[in-house]
Amino acid sequence: MPRAVNGTVARNRRKKILKLAKGFRGSRGNLYRKAREAVEKALCYAYRDRRNKKRDFRRLWIARINAAVRADGMTYSQFIHGLKKANIELNRKMLSEIAIQSEESFKKLMDTARAQLAA
Repeated sequence: MPRAVNGTVARNRRKKILKLAKGFRGSRGNLYRKAREAVEKALCYAYRDRRNKKRDFRRLWIARINAAVRADGMTYSQFIHGLKKANIELNRKMLSEIAIQSEESFKKLMDTARAQLAA
C-alpha cells in the first residue's frame, strides 16, 4: 500500500502563507519557514495597529484644534469646556476639519465657547 502524504493539503497551506508573504523582501517572500514567521508577525502588527490608528488620529485632530484655538488666544481645554457648556456636540474629527476648511465658522464656535466661559 502506498505511503499517505498530505500532498494537496500541505501544498495549499504553504501556498496560502506564501501568497500572504508576497512582496516581502528577500527570503521572507520565498522560503516557507521564513515567510510563515514574517506573516505571523505582520498579522500581529496589523491587529495591533488597527487599534492604534484610532488613537493616532484622535491625537492628530486634537493637535490641529489646539493649534487653531491658540492662534486666537485660547487653549484646547478651555475651548472644549466652552463647547460642552454650550451643548455643542461636535466630535474632534469634525472640529479639526472645520478649523482647516472654514476658519470663519471655527471663529464663531470659538466665540460661542468664549461666551459660555465668561457667563
